[in-house]
Amino acid sequence: MHSVDRLVLPFLLSLGIGLVSEGTALAQGAWHRQTLGPQRSTLSDVSFADASHGWAVGGGGTILHTTDGGLNWLNQQSGTTSDLVGVCFTDSNRGTAVGWNGTIVRTTDGGKTWMREQSGTADCLYDVSFSDTHTGAAVGRYGYVVRTTDGGVTWESRSSSTPNDLWGVSFTHPNTGTAVGRYGTIVRTTDGGDSWVSQSSGTTAHLYDVSLADANTGTAVGFGPGLGGTIVHTTDGGATWVSQTSGTGAVLSGVCFTDTNMGTAVGYNGVIVRTTDGGATWVGQSSGMTGSRLEGVSFIDASTGWAVSDGGAILRTTDGGTTWVRQPLDFSSWLHSVSFTDANTGTAVGWGGTIFHTTDGGATWLRQSSGTANELWGVFFSDANRGTAVGKEGTVMRTTDGGATWSRQSSGTSAWLYAVSFSDASTGTAVGEGGAIIRTTDGGAAWVGQSSGIASWNSLSAVSFTDADTGWAVSGRDGTIIRTTDGGGTWVSQPSGTSIGLAGVSFTDGNTGWVVGGSGTILRTTDGGGTWMSQPSGTSIVLSEVSFIDGNTGWVVGDSGIILHTTDGGSTWLRQSSGTTATLRGVSFSDGTTGTAVGSYGTILRTTSGGVTWVAENPRPGGEIPAGYTLHQNYPNPFNPSTTFEFALPRAGYIRLRVYSILGEEVSTLLEGNHPAGTFRATWDATGLPSGIYLYRLDAGGFVCSKTMLLIR
Repeated sequence: MHSVDRLVLPFLLSLGIGLVSEGTALAQGAWHRQTLGPQRSTLSDVSFADASHGWAVGGGGTILHTTDGGLNWLNQQSGTTSDLVGVCFTDSNRGTAVGWNGTIVRTTDGGKTWMREQSGTADCLYDVSFSDTHTGAAVGRYGYVVRTTDGGVTWESRSSSTPNDLWGVSFTHPNTGTAVGRYGTIVRTTDGGDSWVSQSSGTTAHLYDVSLADANTGTAVGFGPGLGGTIVHTTDGGATWVSQTSGTGAVLSGVCFTDTNMGTAVGYNGVIVRTTDGGATWVGQSSGMTGSRLEGVSFIDASTGWAVSDGGAILRTTDGGTTWVRQPLDFSSWLHSVSFTDANTGTAVGWGGTIFHTTDGGATWLRQSSGTANELWGVFFSDANRGTAVGKEGTVMRTTDGGATWSRQSSGTSAWLYAVSFSDASTGTAVGEGGAIIRTTDGGAAWVGQSSGIASWNSLSAVSFTDADTGWAVSGRDGTIIRTTDGGGTWVSQPSGTSIGLAGVSFTDGNTGWVVGGSGTILRTTDGGGTWMSQPSGTSIVLSEVSFIDGNTGWVVGDSGIILHTTDGGSTWLRQSSGTTATLRGVSFSDGTTGTAVGSYGTILRTTSGGVTWVAENPRPGGEIPAGYTLHQNYPNPFNPSTTFEFALPRAGYIRLRVYSILGEEVSTLLEGNHPAGTFRATWDATGLPSGIYLYRLDAGGFVCSKTMLLIR
């Protein structure tokens, strides 16, 4: 038997468990974190087929792909974990990547599928170049060269005439190509790579990359001790190579020419140098990447190009390198609000004008160009195409094409706007700082200010309309609730019974609504706000947003990753396991099971089960109140991957139902909060967890019971 940590043993004994085995489990739940942007990795090379379609490759088999010029990059499955070092695409569908362990992968469908091909070597391949869709060559360690004439389906090795490592290769014609490498090595082919002839580079510097503009004109870059950033150039097919002055002492690792005059080289310490006269002069450009190693560069014309770094950064220029802009791979911005129009189509907004959009239920989130750098606090879509986002200093952005384009509208105010609600495609209201309220009846072509009656030191943090006339807004500072029944012509204060700041409001009809706020505050009304009744949330955590889909079913989110759920109009609220401690600011449900929550540091959570890991919150049919507390043995047991628990509660009260690993680590919280009396069934899905013994434990009204179960894969 393995020893048990002295802190774990008392816990296991309290559960009545004597058997201990090794194992680790991760928290499971029905809220799953979704990914914004690609998984980060070192990047070694980049290739663009046109202004929109590009690929970057790097460590661990990383392949990133963009179809919008780099605004969004998504991971592709390369089918390998070997580092990829070089990539070449001949059009938007056909490309090849090479790397460590002799790896060659190719695609004919833009990277949707990558196929592994045989290179004939286990040594590293450093670069690959194709002159057309059929003919290409890859080069690597110890002068290894492989050639293909069938688009990369088969590769045949050829003698390069050098034992030195070859790090770069460039072809301009099926027959004409040049490779460069260690100690100034340059070899040239004029028969498609069947034979290679050594050329004199005139340098002992290592040459890391080469770019041919035509059969005669080419440039190679590299570095040598005491030589600095080396550049050699030929205009006679390599018969002579002439040294050029780079103006930098840094290693130059990548080069790309679009014609005989226009070229760019990149290197260590963020160095970028540019020539417009075939290298007679090289001028430094600012990359903003001091301290980073720029490894690869790709231009599609004299103006538009991209560079990649070992730290996973991607830079883009559209003015020939006068300005380089880092492309957004780090999607850690705070997200403040989210709006879904159906189970698949949704939009989230946040810091710095951030807008993300999904059309597949969040499987992929794509950044949209918002047209503003101002912070966006609220978003509302009336259908899949028409939506409005509001934010800092009166910012109002509008789209009528699902976010493909966003246009700024004149709000008539400089106040920060925190929330927006539309009752139809044309009629909407936004609220914010200093009690600001603006209203539109023409889809935002014109916004007109309204008087809220709120003091200038106060602010309105949320708004909800049920039709064009009837709406509510709440104050983030003093518990104020105001209501209108004439489209905002007049706003009347309602008695909330609290002075705590309120952050969210949701109405399902003209009478029934909820507001949430600080200190775990939840209030409900069934008479349009004439009276507000406090509901027990079971927490003192700040609650930020509330979403109800009908008079009974709703969710609340807030600080520390809290998510609360009710199916009885809020009489009881049960805490759901979110799997995060991030601050959650927004939540949107399209139906009773499908919802999304957003928050700090790019957090996006998704559920397709209403956020529960169990079957139902309602008592088992029959309705009799049990005589005592009971926790039954799970069934089936053993199980794979799900099992059901049944438990009985003789009286309403606060309960917790949790699952633990055999080492006492919490795996999942299935239930936590106030719960009515009755007999219940709960189902736990253990997908993704390893086989082994698990524990489940019920705490209710002083009753504590735990049992073991066995997961078998």
